[in-house]
Amino acid sequence: MAEVGSTTATTAPAANLQPPEATDLSREYETPLGLAHTTMQALKDRIKQHYDLASDYYVNLWGEHIHHGYWPTDESKATESKETAQANLIRLLLSISGLDAAASADKTTLSVLDVGCGVGGTSRFLASELGARVTGITISTRQVELATKLAKTAAGSGSGSGSGISETTDADTDAGAGGFLSMGKGQVRFLELDAEKMGDYFEKDAASFDVVWISEALSHFPDKALFFRNAHRVLKPGGKLVLADWFKAQGLDTKTFDADIKPIEDGMLLPPMCTQDGYVKLATDAGLRVFAEPKDISNDVKQTWDLSWALVQKPSLWAFALSQGRDGIAFLQAFRAMRRGYANGTFRYAVMSFEK
Repeated sequence: MAEVGSTTATTAPAANLQPPEATDLSREYETPLGLAHTTMQALKDRIKQHYDLASDYYVNLWGEHIHHGYWPTDESKATESKETAQANLIRLLLSISGLDAAASADKTTLSVLDVGCGVGGTSRFLASELGARVTGITISTRQVELATKLAKTAAGSGSGSGSGISETTDADTDAGAGGFLSMGKGQVRFLELDAEKMGDYFEKDAASFDVVWISEALSHFPDKALFFRNAHRVLKPGGKLVLADWFKAQGLDTKTFDADIKPIEDGMLLPPMCTQDGYVKLATDAGLRVFAEPKDISNDVKQTWDLSWALVQKPSLWAFALSQGRDGIAFLQAFRAMRRGYANGTFRYAVMSFEK
């Protein structure tokens, strides 16, 4: 397996990564879906274990941004790499929330809470591009370690992002007050924290964030209503909640749900998925107002899973998944289910923004 952080498998243009048919290798491990979640805490424990074990593989296969790419035009779909498309998604979120204009017009430093920050790619982007002071939180111990190493590597090289991990960077760049590291024009820090506890954790700093950012993490949360209440709690008046996530389509019958959505929920360790309208209701019930209505970009992000399925046709990854039992195999098999869901229109992707 390539060294963690290698970009060999992640920098090819999108046009050169055509999705293969299922290989003998992937068919060999066609297994029953993941185990049922006995309790919500058991689900969170499984999510934490998954990301602790698999995040190194994510960085190796997918790079520093562990989220969808956005290809808004036919030309971009044919020519733009997934790295460019992933940055496109971040810029789209900045645009719909008005933060791109605010950052250029306002000389104050934005305070951002990046919830479910993964290995910190978006946190580093927001710090370096906006000059923001970003706190990234994740439930995974390993993701905090990787995010911090990548930040130190990027800070040491003068880059705003890190595509590789150096095991010798722990002492190269000292953290400042509050554990923040300089990152381009801004600062970042990473904390291990269950997002459902963020309201209590930041109690002393209540209403202290200009932005709560959450990309493809809320679908993992058992209590989504609590997240929206906590977001309202930690945001300053006028602050923005910026959100990207995956959803089930409205009005699915049982047969369609079982065929297209249930395999995704099981394989991706998700509690019951919501619709886009469901998120809007939870947000407004929590006291937030809609700033940007949900924008469905399913057709512009679905190429992510064609590229993903191509990338995961590696014996080393399937061997790793097999070693993790049914959860590991069900996770990789969910990639196929997500491609099918996008093709059928039953699995959707949207961005939206709310304001306190």
